[in-house]
Amino acid sequence: MSDYTLAFKPAIGLYGQHDPSAVLFEDGTPVFGVEEERLTRQKHAPDTFPTNAINACLEYRQLALSDLDTIFLPYDPSLRSNIRSHYFGDAIRAPGITRKISAIEEAIVTEFQSQLLPTRKIESRLEEIDTPVPPIERLSHHRCHAASAFHPSGFDESLVVTIDAKGEYDSTVVWRGDQGGLERVKTYEHPNSLGLFFAIVTEYLGYRMFNGEGKVMGLAPYGNENPQIERALRSLIDVEESYDVTELTKRWGTGHGVELLEEVFDRPRKDEPESFDQWEKDLAYTAQKLLEEIVLEIVQTHTRTVGSNNIALAGGVALNCKLNKRIRESEHVDNVFVQPVANDAGLALGAGWVGQSPATVDRLSTVYLGPEYDSNEIESQLRTTKIDYNKPDNLERYVAERIADGALVGWFQGRMEMGPRALGSRSILADPRTIDSRDQVNRFVKHREEWRPFAPSLLEEAAEEYLIDGQTSPFMIEAFDIEPEKEDELSAVVHPADSSTRPQTVREDQHGRYYRLIEAFGDITGVPVLLNTSFNDNGEPIVNTPIEAVKDFYGMGLDLLVLEDYVLEKNAVGSFPDQATNEPVTTRPARHEDRYEQKRPIRNG
Repeated sequence: MSDYTLAFKPAIGLYGQHDPSAVLFEDGTPVFGVEEERLTRQKHAPDTFPTNAINACLEYRQLALSDLDTIFLPYDPSLRSNIRSHYFGDAIRAPGITRKISAIEEAIVTEFQSQLLPTRKIESRLEEIDTPVPPIERLSHHRCHAASAFHPSGFDESLVVTIDAKGEYDSTVVWRGDQGGLERVKTYEHPNSLGLFFAIVTEYLGYRMFNGEGKVMGLAPYGNENPQIERALRSLIDVEESYDVTELTKRWGTGHGVELLEEVFDRPRKDEPESFDQWEKDLAYTAQKLLEEIVLEIVQTHTRTVGSNNIALAGGVALNCKLNKRIRESEHVDNVFVQPVANDAGLALGAGWVGQSPATVDRLSTVYLGPEYDSNEIESQLRTTKIDYNKPDNLERYVAERIADGALVGWFQGRMEMGPRALGSRSILADPRTIDSRDQVNRFVKHREEWRPFAPSLLEEAAEEYLIDGQTSPFMIEAFDIEPEKEDELSAVVHPADSSTRPQTVREDQHGRYYRLIEAFGDITGVPVLLNTSFNDNGEPIVNTPIEAVKDFYGMGLDLLVLEDYVLEKNAVGSFPDQATNEPVTTRPARHEDRYEQKRPIRNG
């Protein structure tokens, strides 16, 4: 009989404020996992208990809560006491007597709860799902990040670095990983936080913390060296291995840091990130440069401390694929593994692994852990809602031909991915060879800034042909430079400013149908690569259900929607049920002039 454990990351109270998730483990192996945002349809699901994600995990194996042996939480609130003085100091510095008293009272209550009743609120929410509640084990936030990176890395030994805004008391931690487990080597305590440093720059440029950092990373290559900006930032932070960014980050949140940047630069924060002048691009460039400089100093120092040139990374800052590229290219590094669910949603994975011997954990090659939908179920729903569809004899060839002719495709196949990157299960696909593809997807599909780049999916065996230092990279978590002679073939997926890209390499055993689609596109065009971006509109989570895919299909400038074996096209007229009301919503083809002028790209080969 199987042993089942559940790990989940709440986003309430003492357990953080964003990216809740849940993962079900069967005999120590993750068999189902999903972020709460995919089920509530609210991006990052802030201040939310992952009730839906927990129920989805239980339903996957038809379990009751009482069937679980243990529940793992990737936080230990009692560790907050390590920086108790910081929490009370923030409260004492609150402006005004009334706010000061309220903040001190809140700090006292939070301290009491974290030490004496750390799981009471969690138990109460679980009791609303089912009783009795299994034993709950609390685990250190950064230890769970570290386990999520090292245990599935395939390394016998490794330097492990976990970097985010804040755990219970720590913001960056250096670890030694070996087959005996994880040993904490160095801790950078909050508020000395690289995640918060980059979030402050993100907010200053008009984006939002925990959501816009990747956009600032993408903006950075458009910037240039700017000595004035660099001198100002270096006057506020130290960028050595023992870095110090607390002049900016000493108050929780970004308010203090943003105000300090306004004072230092004598420029107000940006209200809305609609467009950027060169100074703002230079600021993004400089912030990215200094982040890379600090982390590279940490890596260079501690590869010697730990005695390993393998590097495993996790924490929200590890989503910075350009930083990961710099680490991989360092002369002090032989191999890199970055947890693809590096943000807080991945804590549930680490929590389930942290008590296991790393030798018992398989190397991670996919993150297809979410829900899937049977073709018969999809066909029945399409028939019921009277949406026209067809079923090509050779689906992969048919879709590949349409993409080669310029079609923009919604692609819904198999189990949904965990993590922020679409990896061929819930993707929007286009021809990678033309700038028109990039511009049309940005403008008519994703409805986002036109300067933002896209990423490619390519056959693993083509990596060396297209990428400098090309190698297996299945998670879109590292950047690579494109071979110069191949840039023209990949115009839509090369960053315009620095000729880099963030690839996903694909093997047939990872996702058979997606591999065959890319292979068919390669047979037709000579380019075994597709533009791949997440299947969601701007500001929305990635789609989960077929109905969500259909709704987005008719709300975006897509030409085709592929739902498992079935293809929908925009010349169909029909209806589908609204999820909230179950009332039919009529769909009609978009008028040509309301969408875009379709341009047939020139075929290569």
